[in-house]
Amino acid sequence: MERSSSWFRWWRRRKAREGQAAGAGEEEGHDDHHKVVVDGSEIRELVEDREAFGMLVDSKFRQLDADGDGRLSVRELRPAVADIGAALGLPAEGASPNTNHICSEVVSELTHGTSQGEVSKAEFQEALSDILLGMAAGLKRDPIVILRMDGEDLRDFAAGSRYEPSAAAIFPQVGSEGVPLRQCLLAALQELSVDHGVPPASDAWVVENIVEPALQQLPADRLEQPAASRDGFLQQLKMLLGAVAERLQEQPVIVAHTENTYDGSGVKRLLANKFELDKLLDSVWRGVPSEHKNKASKECLVAALDKMADAASLPHYGAVKQVDAVVDEAIKTANAGDGKTVDEAQFKKFLTDTLGAIMRQLNSNPVFVSTNTVVHEPLSSGASSALFSSPQLVTSSPSK
Repeated sequence: MERSSSWFRWWRRRKAREGQAAGAGEEEGHDDHHKVVVDGSEIRELVEDREAFGMLVDSKFRQLDADGDGRLSVRELRPAVADIGAALGLPAEGASPNTNHICSEVVSELTHGTSQGEVSKAEFQEALSDILLGMAAGLKRDPIVILRMDGEDLRDFAAGSRYEPSAAAIFPQVGSEGVPLRQCLLAALQELSVDHGVPPASDAWVVENIVEPALQQLPADRLEQPAASRDGFLQQLKMLLGAVAERLQEQPVIVAHTENTYDGSGVKRLLANKFELDKLLDSVWRGVPSEHKNKASKECLVAALDKMADAASLPHYGAVKQVDAVVDEAIKTANAGDGKTVDEAQFKKFLTDTLGAIMRQLNSNPVFVSTNTVVHEPLSSGASSALFSSPQLVTSSPSK
């Protein structure tokens, strides 16, 4: 692992020098030190740099090929993929539906079409290039914003004009007769978000290391008493936020933030491009297992739609519950998925009709999804410092 880390440090120093030379004389904004947009650009630069990418492949292959037989097993590949993704700034599995899908697909793609599920060095380099470019394309479409929360934004919120109306709106939701102040304050933190400078209060690490120590700075007897009034609640919540901000200054929290709006526009573009649609339908049909080619079951249609998800700007099935419900309803609307016998033309028509139903439902009722997940391991300690000091990753563009 050390050799890989050393290689990445070398590559980052090289990119940093290039970035400093290109951006000499430019000043960085304040937000640059608190936000990183992982949009795939650094991954693309790595793959396109033949010298650097070749060195990466050599280094990783030697490191993983413990028995020196010139081939890597599936068991050896998974940590390699995780290590490379983390070094490039991609959060680990669990950070978002997008990273979950990326991580689950990578190893199977690496070994697809290889003998006995093992890969040679040449196969490793070719497959890794394809996968990293695919990751870069996905991140360009749905970037992940990495936020470094150090309490500064939270202090600004608590001291600014937004605090009182925001807290007053929360009080009726959390303040019930007889409910202890402690419980009200914890519920209030759940209502606040990264937009207010508050890390996800549902995360166990945040609760143990940030929230609980902050609560201990408030009068213990007051915490067990009911919240007497709105004004008293607002005062105690402001004190808690100040204490949370102090904890964040001592122990900054890294959060992976994603936002997506699924409004059917990507499906509409795909359906309007007959050439691209027909090519994709042909590819999907070829990939249907022979035992399923004569039956239009829901499982088969969902698997086929998953193959078309990227082209249609849709999440993969299972990633977003609200969109899953739209897909289920669309399959019913298109009278598909009942297991009836179909030929190739009918199967493609079912898929096209289902996509049309998805487009209409999302157009009428768009689905907005926002996720905030604490990133614990890949960007911790030295890794997070390296990430936020890299000029190639830093950006001041606001998240959408």
